[in-house]
Amino acid sequence: MVPLVTGEEPIQVLFVRAGCVVCHRIPGIAGADGKVGPPLWLGKTGAARLADPQYRGQAQTVREYIVESVVSPGTYVVPGFPADTMPAWYGRKLTAGALDKIAAYLELVMDEP
Repeated sequence: MVPLVTGEEPIQVLFVRAGCVVCHRIPGIAGADGKVGPPLWLGKTGAARLADPQYRGQAQTVREYIVESVVSPGTYVVPGFPADTMPAWYGRKLTAGALDKIAAYLELVMDEP
């Protein structure tokens, strides 16, 4: 399977090529105004998601949670959003470098657009 993105791209290009902007709102990323998936200001909401009693994943940090959410999207579905919407194969279309770059960006996003 050929990755959608490699991690070499600028962050704006990475999110667009990966398709994140279609379903998610992501501050600082032009055109990222999707409403199907939860907004990705995880610097603000990540800790609460990890503490949610409904969370059953293995992540211990916000960065680990972000990676887990991409590679195993059914592990935790943010309340108010539909289950089985993010493709289970999605994480296989990103290189480790791309996934790390995405996680590094998202774990710092604090502000709603």
